[in-house]
Amino acid sequence: MSALVNLLDFDLDGLAAYCEQLGEKRFRATQLFRWIHQKGASDFDQMTDLAKSLRSKLQGVAHIQPLSIISEHVSADGTIKWLFDVGQGNAVETVFIPEDDRGTLCVSSQAGCAVGCRFCSTGHQGFSRNLSTGEITAQLWHAEHALRKRQNTSERVISNVVMMGMGEPLQNYGALVPALRTMLDDHGYGLSRRRVTVSTSGVVPMIERLQQDCPVALAVSLHAPNDALRDQLVPLNRKYPIDELLSACQAYLQAAPRDFITFEYCMLDGVNDTDEHAHQLIALVRNRIHCKFNLIPFNPFPASGLHRSQNERVQAFARILADAGIVTTVRKTRGDDIDAACGQLAGEVQDRTRADERMLRQPIVIHAVSSQKTHGH
Repeated sequence: MSALVNLLDFDLDGLAAYCEQLGEKRFRATQLFRWIHQKGASDFDQMTDLAKSLRSKLQGVAHIQPLSIISEHVSADGTIKWLFDVGQGNAVETVFIPEDDRGTLCVSSQAGCAVGCRFCSTGHQGFSRNLSTGEITAQLWHAEHALRKRQNTSERVISNVVMMGMGEPLQNYGALVPALRTMLDDHGYGLSRRRVTVSTSGVVPMIERLQQDCPVALAVSLHAPNDALRDQLVPLNRKYPIDELLSACQAYLQAAPRDFITFEYCMLDGVNDTDEHAHQLIALVRNRIHCKFNLIPFNPFPASGLHRSQNERVQAFARILADAGIVTTVRKTRGDDIDAACGQLAGEVQDRTRADERMLRQPIVIHAVSSQKTHGH
């Protein structure tokens, strides 16, 4: 018997094509899509306005396959972290961050990550495999409908999605785009393009493709103002250096739903946080790209060998950027007590890339950018 088709793998066009194979018209696919995503139904018998003949056809060939939950942790600040089993010893993490004016879900795209950024615990775990479209979408499907039940509401709870969990989304492009389309579809989750963000460490050719295929908000993990330092912190920089990356970002703005690119910048004590680094960043982006900087307090973990910048240092760094007219925010650390903060998502990964060995062999060399370390007092 052939395996059942997981309907979470399809965006609406994909589902319409599948229904056509079953001899059904497109409006049936739209009804089915709404039942799955708007109402959270996983049982065809619940779908009362679908023709009985279609329901019985689907029973034998398809299913709505959620992810198995290994654990759920709720932080003191209301942040929720789910650990989902994706099979073969792999598990991925998904985080919901409630705020007064929005509910943000941080979604994973891979089991592990092959990019190997030095300050990210997912990167230190290595890489096992890409998630399927259904596994990406299932994180939103579960979170949205579980939260509605918990809050006893039929209103939408999740208003923002960031592809910023485990993995580099643009290295799983084929599975990512249909999942994004489902998030944006009015018959699905109806999210605004401005409120769906893809975070990338800088896969330049895929930034160019995303601009054509499904332009959403873009966040770029920059973390260094020059190639020498970024080569060490974000190894992908050796393939796509900063100048190429900024050119791709500039071009992306022509189709982007927001008129700026967000640059993520993880603040590492004595590594990338001096006044001189801030001035280099200003020189890099000024008169070139409309952007905003999001400074992220580093969440230390033992294998990194790195330390969090002092709070006064982060504030001083932010002031330099802001005084140069660049919109700058400092990310509030959320879910720290349940290891759900930025850069802490680690899940469980059967590493096929021997990441720990590689990283141990490559200590970070700090190139002096000024004669002494500045503490901004």
